[in-house]
Amino acid sequence: MPRIKVSEIATITKGRLIGNPQTEIEHIIFDSRRNFDVSNSMFVAINGERHDGHFYINSLYKKGLRAFLVEKNINLDTFSDASFIVVENSVSALQRLVAYHRSSTEVPVVGITGSNGKTIVKEWLSQALSTKLSVTCSPKSYNSQIGVPLSVWLLNNNTEIGVFEAGISMPGEMKALEEVIQPTHGIITNIGEAHQQYFNSQQQKLHEKLQLFTNCQAIYYCMDHQQIDEAIRTLQGIEKKKVYSWSLHDAGAGLHIKSMVKEKSMSRILITFRHEDTALNIPFTDKASIENCLHVINFLLCNEFNFEEVQTIVEQLHPVAMRLEQLKGINNCTLINDAYNSDINALGIALDYLNQLATRNKVLILSDFQQTSIDKEQLYMKVGKMLEQASVNRLIGIGKDLSAHAACFDTIKTEFFTSTSDFIESLVWRTFSEDHLLIKGARGFHFERIVQLISEKNHTTQLEINLNHLNENLNYYRSLISESTRIMVMVKALAYGSGGNEIAQMLQHEKVDYLGVAFTDEGVQLRQSGIHLPIMVMAPAPEDFSRIIEYDLEPEIFSLKILNAFISAAERAQVKSFPIHIKLDTGMHRLGFMPQEVDKLIEQLKRTGAVRLQALFSHLAASNDPGHDEFSYQQIALFSDLYASISKGIGYSPMRHILNSAGIERFPKAHFEMVRLGIGLHGISTTKKLLPVSTLKTHIVQIKEVHAGETVGYSRRGKALSKKRIAIIPIGYADGLDRKLGNGRGYVCLGRNKAYFIGSICMDLSMIDITGLNCDEGDEVVIFGEEPSIVTVAEKIDTIPYEVLTNVSSRVKRVYLKD
Repeated sequence: MPRIKVSEIATITKGRLIGNPQTEIEHIIFDSRRNFDVSNSMFVAINGERHDGHFYINSLYKKGLRAFLVEKNINLDTFSDASFIVVENSVSALQRLVAYHRSSTEVPVVGITGSNGKTIVKEWLSQALSTKLSVTCSPKSYNSQIGVPLSVWLLNNNTEIGVFEAGISMPGEMKALEEVIQPTHGIITNIGEAHQQYFNSQQQKLHEKLQLFTNCQAIYYCMDHQQIDEAIRTLQGIEKKKVYSWSLHDAGAGLHIKSMVKEKSMSRILITFRHEDTALNIPFTDKASIENCLHVINFLLCNEFNFEEVQTIVEQLHPVAMRLEQLKGINNCTLINDAYNSDINALGIALDYLNQLATRNKVLILSDFQQTSIDKEQLYMKVGKMLEQASVNRLIGIGKDLSAHAACFDTIKTEFFTSTSDFIESLVWRTFSEDHLLIKGARGFHFERIVQLISEKNHTTQLEINLNHLNENLNYYRSLISESTRIMVMVKALAYGSGGNEIAQMLQHEKVDYLGVAFTDEGVQLRQSGIHLPIMVMAPAPEDFSRIIEYDLEPEIFSLKILNAFISAAERAQVKSFPIHIKLDTGMHRLGFMPQEVDKLIEQLKRTGAVRLQALFSHLAASNDPGHDEFSYQQIALFSDLYASISKGIGYSPMRHILNSAGIERFPKAHFEMVRLGIGLHGISTTKKLLPVSTLKTHIVQIKEVHAGETVGYSRRGKALSKKRIAIIPIGYADGLDRKLGNGRGYVCLGRNKAYFIGSICMDLSMIDITGLNCDEGDEVVIFGEEPSIVTVAEKIDTIPYEVLTNVSSRVKRVYLKD
């Protein structure tokens, strides 16, 4: 990445410079919550739909940052020694700056696009090319209008080739990304339905993606995708480009796969390339991985890699860990598993996530960096500075290079080992207790051994929680409400079974306004985990009032008896104006003050100074059912009348909240000052605009044949009318799998294939019918997720999605995924 003066940036971006023109920057940041070097970084203030980056300028200035790219005029009296570049659009200006940087380099660059597989192909191709060249590539899935320029900015004097992915969600975006990446080589993986809602047709979306190749010298693709093949053949200027195709079916392709034999864990292929035949072994059997691998093979063969080199490279390819995994570890530790990818940019991303999760007891287990051309002394000095900025408390370095550069980490506690085996044999890992452990290693160090060793549970059944999808769903609901409307997220019942502390940490990082829990213990646990957001307790018991006050929780008050008891507790604690939430019963007839009790409520509130009414709220009985809309509107009207009476009676106006997830979508005029988001955050809604968050999955432990007339399971309820092939999976009703799903009522998915339960669900095991399916022991089985969805499972057993999700037992390991 370059070092450049802000005066030059102003010229390049056509911006107006205010302040010191001599400030130099090297790094670009757009998220104020991340770690960075204030001495040489520039903050890009992005004015988005829900967040305005200009809001964070003051806090960044106080941290020592002095360079800003902004869209709004700034008063220099407040920031006397800072530099501000004022532009019309921050994202466009960032793209112009990075496009200028890209133009100043002469290295070849590969641009990768497509509906699926971009990140996998980018990772595998980068891994392959790094056997001969110094590669700079996109970190993780940085393929957006912001992610692409941040990636290309990483090009430096050591780079010999760049590999960047480009993703679009609507027309007009690829032109901007092409100008930033300026690829000399282009790969399109495939074309599918992703983001189709923003395009008139798939053809339009394909032509938009192909704009990435406008100035490419060479294009690489699979001829078997007919739409892509036809579009590339008619692409403007195609006669001036080299086109390298591959195919499973067409012998006229440059690379023809003549045959393929799938075995248990690999595929043997016979290929023809430039009139020469050879056999290759691919360590995958699924269609998507084979296609992604063939894209890489095609590129390598077309760029002077010989068959032997390609075979060696392909044998070392492994499924890419696309996301950070967050797991529970031994001795109450939290693990962040990023054990398959180690470069300095990816380390920065992982450290950001560690800081989001924890403020203390931060431990990094790090391996040597492999396949880097950066001077090792400079590299590890930079890593040491990154760890210092991230306030890492302890470093465990594994590898000869880290051990040799121990002096680069003299500001933190360190231990060094020459190999992963040495670390494991030392038993140092047994000392971990209540630590937050980031495990970051190059593939060759096999850090998965460490993860397996220090993970708390090894039950193969696990509930995966996709934090990226959860965040997308949060932003969807935020898009429905005004900027002045607050949002309370319900994290009761362990955040609907997903894990209360982990979800609360993420929500605090995303700056939601309130959290809601059912019981005092849940609120106390969140406080002890470092959650400082306001927390409403929905069912406080009188014996817990002292802890509610001690931990600054806000109780729901639903009766005069509870109100009087809490006022007494507050007076004993000698607190003033302690915030409370009053629940009104507007027709659901659960907890809450009845309308006829309002006068006495007002009387009590006026009589005391110990509490203050923070909010009045109620609950709609049928917000998700259009058949009951008239009743919902009656509830809202009654709530508004009662609010007016109470506000007038007490002399001030507290907040109002009456809407849950479904209500937020369906009753926009009742958003009031705050809304409550619950199950919608987890992707459960009648709308198709939400993403699934939780996936319950397990693996096949045994496969066997059952002959006609034989039975399966307890009470012989599963009967084989013909010869069947069944699989046993390690999940049962003790894990939260409902027994009503048994005997053919429910199904699971193996890839895209359905497999119905056969026989009764047992306590720890279940059996599924896999007759006619191509699967093996060890294959993944999805109980619910994208398919079957939680809603589908709930319908099968005549219940609601809430119950399905919250019934997943605590013995099932929770794994948190984040890009």
